Amino acid sequence: MSVLMNFAMFPTDKGSSVSPYVSKITALIRSKGYKSQLSSMGTIVETDTLPQALAVIEESYALLESDCDRVYLTVNIDIQKNKSNRIESKIQSVEDKLTKKEF
Repeated sequence: MSVLMNFAMFPTDKGSSVSPYVSKITALIRSKGYKSQLSSMGTIVETDTLPQALAVIEESYALLESDCDRVYLTVNIDIQKNKSNRIESKIQSVEDKLTKKEF
């Protein structure tokens, strides 16, 4: 199973730059060994199960909870059985179609 999760989590009470907090969350994800891709608007994480993906959210919040009075979270999850490595394969599928002009 592949669980692709795109999420953004950051405090809203710490000024206009929240990169120190996003960095903490990114370090957490990387320490777990999950495939991930950081973007300017969020982070894509691929796990094997839905409980693993939800644990990433819970642990990310735990990193911010003690220091932040207000935290923003948005999340999208795509679950597909019998698949893996979808962060790369979904992008590659679109790139292949662009190269072959199959659109």
